[in-house]
Amino acid sequence: MNVSECYYLGRVTKPWGVKGQMILFLDVDSPEEYAGLDSAFIEIKGQLVPHFFHVDQLNGNKAVVSFEDITPEQASALVGHDLYLPLSLLPKLTGNQFYFHEVKGFHVIDSRHGDIGVIEQVIEYPAQPLFQIMKNGTEILIPVIDQVIDRVDRELKTIFITAPNGLIELYLDDINTEC
Repeated sequence: MNVSECYYLGRVTKPWGVKGQMILFLDVDSPEEYAGLDSAFIEIKGQLVPHFFHVDQLNGNKAVVSFEDITPEQASALVGHDLYLPLSLLPKLTGNQFYFHEVKGFHVIDSRHGDIGVIEQVIEYPAQPLFQIMKNGTEILIPVIDQVIDRVDRELKTIFITAPNGLIELYLDDINTEC
């Protein structure tokens, strides 16, 4: 199993108590869905290593866990390491909902400008995520918000949008003035 076959779940943050328990930060929208989680891959020196545990407490995005078959010292050595789960465990989304990793390579069609390019990645900024779209070597950034996304067509690998007035022109003007 490698990272490209997984999604980021969170991180081992610190020890808790005196029995070797650890706190995991779950970087997910619905942490309660992970209350029954009993294992995860932990990235150690670039390798994903399976670890088994029991969730003792769940408080918001923080889970107190007891690892199986390792000493408290070994558990403490996991602090700062990232947690992953296989992509196959993600529930399938429908309609206009999507996972950011899912839309990489999708074409973006704007209602006024037509095909504006292909999504290279979704950049996750604190204020809001952005589609990074490349068209003829020029980067176009589009906010990933419900008001912009009209329709997601998974079969065609296309997202139909209506970009805010003037946004795409900012990028297209740069393309037109370079020609």
